[in-house]
This record gives sequence, structure tokens and C-alpha cells, in this order.
Amino acid sequence: MKLSNETLALTENPYLLLTPGPLSTTRSVKEAMMKDWCTWDEEYNRLVASIRERLVQLAAPTAADDYTAVLMQGSGTFSVEATIGTALPKTGGKLAIAVNGAYGERIVQIAKVLGIPVTVVRFDERCPIDPERFEQALQSDPAITHAAIVHCETTTGILNPLLEIAEVIKRRRVTFIVDAMSSFGGVALDMHELGIDFLISSSNKCIQGVPGFGFVVARRDAIAMCKDHARSLSLDLYDQWDMMERSNSKWRYTSPTHVVRAFDQALKELELEGGIEARQVRYRRNQRVLTDGMEEAGFSALLPREWQSPIITAFRYPSSDFSFESFYAGLKKEGFVLYPGKLTSEPTFRIGSIGDVHPSDMDRLVDVIKRFYNEK
Repeated sequence: MKLSNETLALTENPYLLLTPGPLSTTRSVKEAMMKDWCTWDEEYNRLVASIRERLVQLAAPTAADDYTAVLMQGSGTFSVEATIGTALPKTGGKLAIAVNGAYGERIVQIAKVLGIPVTVVRFDERCPIDPERFEQALQSDPAITHAAIVHCETTTGILNPLLEIAEVIKRRRVTFIVDAMSSFGGVALDMHELGIDFLISSSNKCIQGVPGFGFVVARRDAIAMCKDHARSLSLDLYDQWDMMERSNSKWRYTSPTHVVRAFDQALKELELEGGIEARQVRYRRNQRVLTDGMEEAGFSALLPREWQSPIITAFRYPSSDFSFESFYAGLKKEGFVLYPGKLTSEPTFRIGSIGDVHPSDMDRLVDVIKRFYNEK
């Protein structure tokens, strides 16, 4: 279908989203939503089945047959809650959560609302999770059956040491849940090699789709054990998976058809770019250009480079009289949207480096920021 110039104009970005998602998407991803789609159509169900298969290949390339993918309506947090509320049995389970930011705290909140017993191991927001201290907590409480972490904690942009934490979990033989919301698709990993049982992400992160659904890639024998665990009807991850397995990838309830079509296009574009490894290279280049330029402009990154993810970077306020609101408004007029800080220990703001964003975009941003400050 050829789109009119007026319709195409609607797909243009008014600004570049430099956030951890929603993020700037390509025109072709947006165009995939410019048609209405049926939820019951066999062609659509085959498309969902294909998406599920491709997600498994991305998440567990060395043992794809042992894993499955479940799509779940709503934001990424819906899928986190669906996983926590379904993976843990109603009796006899206990969840250990390693927390070094707001999204680890959100898992704690979810577990408490659902009445799930928890052990919370907290770390400074400005430091990665310490695998040794987390293991000590697991050793000290034999009632713990499940452990959860956030891979990329976008509170600061820190990338937690997944490999080292995975080794701890393997030794303790507990079910391993990874919130890879902001890292999956932008940081290479292999669930099978790491021993991850449930991995959670969302359509509007590093795959570069738009908001509307989350997804969980799970070890088949782990999710198969979760029947009747759920504390919610609509967030019953097992039942959603069971329906998709039995009915050619049909969703239980109305699915976000337009978003699914856009996600299919985004997956194609990930493949054309060269896969997750190639995308990770671009994101790292984005982040490097950004950080180098911001330092030249008088800003300092919160984290040392060895802890920094390629997803989002937190910068300290350059002075006590710095106004993020004024800074934000000025940059938005120039076509860039940033993210406020979420850190509780010191004032920061954040700049994302994911989405349809390239090193040349970061060069333009830094030039605008330098000009902005020279005019002050």
C-alpha cells in the first residue's frame, strides 16, 4: 500500500527520543501500523508464531528447542508482574531479589503486593550487584527457591555482571529470573549458557518496536511447572503460554495487532543490521561519542566506564544552580528529548543511546549542548 504524503508526514519524528524506551523508531516500523489487522486471522497467528520463534533464537541460540516465548499485553512491567506472579508457587516459594535501582525495587513491590515472601539484598545505586554478597544471602536462607535481578538498571545505566551472578545461581540451584527489559536485543547473551529460566523484555526497547506488549522467553520445563500458580487472571503467564502452544500462537484476549506488526518489522530490521552483536556495536559507539562529547562540554558521567551499559548514561548536574527543566526545554526545541534523573543519592539526568539513533545524532546533540552553554 502506497501512503500519501500527508500520511507519511504523520510518521516523521518531531524530535529524537534519547530515552530507554519508548524510543525513536524507523519510518518503516511506523508504517507497519498504518493498516488495520484482525486478531483471529490465521495469517496473523502465523506471524505471532514466527515472532515467538525468532525471539527464542535471539535469546537462546545454542539450545532453542529447550525454550519458548510468550507475548503479554501491556507495558514491560505487566510482563514482570506476570512472571513473578506465575513462576512462584502459591505456597512453598520464596524470592530473593538483588536491588541496585528503581526497577529492582519495583520487583520487590510487585512481590509484596502479590503476597510472595521475599529476601531483598540491596546495593548502592551507583555500584553493580556484588555476586558474592548475593550468594551469601542465598546460602543463609534455604527457603529461597527463586532469584531475580535487573540486568541493565536504567536508574543509572549500570550493567550488572550477569555472567558472574549466573554462576552463583547455578551453584545454588534456584530458578533464575532476569529482567532484561532494557538490555535484550542490545546486549548479546545466551539464556542456555547462563542458566536463565525466565527472561523478560518489551516491544519498545532494543528491538526498536513501539509500546504495547512485553514478552517472556522461558525454559520450557520451567514454565510447564507453573500451572495454577498465577495470582491474576489476565497476568497468568502459564495460561497465556498454554493458549499460544495449543492454538497456533493465538492470544487469550485482544492483542495489540498494530504493535505486533510493527515489532515484526523491527525484528526484520534487527536481522538486516546484523543481529544483536552489530546493534550492540552501534549502541556502544553512540554511548562513547555521547560521553566523550559531554565531558568536553563540562558534564561528568555518574559511572566509571567499566560499569556503564550502552543503553543509557546518567550525568551529574554540572553546578548547584543547574536547571534540568530549562535544559530539557531548550534541547527539546532543538529536536532532542532527554530523560530526568531517578537517582535518590545525587541529582542526575539521563541520556539514552538506543533506538534509531546513530553516532552522527550524538555528535549533533553534543554540538547543541555546547552551543547552549556558550550562550549562557
